[in-house]
Amino acid sequence: MTDPAPHPDRPIGPAIAHGLRGRCPACGEGRMFARFLKTASACPHCGQPLDGHQADDFPAYIVILLLGHILLPLMIEVNAALSIPMGWQAVIWPSLAILLAATLIQPVKGGVIAFQWSRRMAGFR
Repeated sequence: MTDPAPHPDRPIGPAIAHGLRGRCPACGEGRMFARFLKTASACPHCGQPLDGHQADDFPAYIVILLLGHILLPLMIEVNAALSIPMGWQAVIWPSLAILLAATLIQPVKGGVIAFQWSRRMAGFR
């Protein structure tokens, strides 16, 4: 049996681009987040429900993976080029990791939610 009303296409590229910017994956206008990581219940512009996502811990895993690929080569190169005392390194690297994690987590969560929306996963059927 065929579906009498086919679902409109949801292109993945523009949706993820909107999500990375913290915008609604459907219209790209409304804000996706009500607070730092709290998703708005619906887009204020188009009304698309946004609270049905199931991003869970996946954005954090992506951020951890990105931080490892950014910081580890940077630490190796800096230690090879400069002679920074261990006390300073104990301050620099964790501080940089915290700063980068806080900077990356919201765009990554927006991208994950937009991916779920474009693929009609979780609560976006």
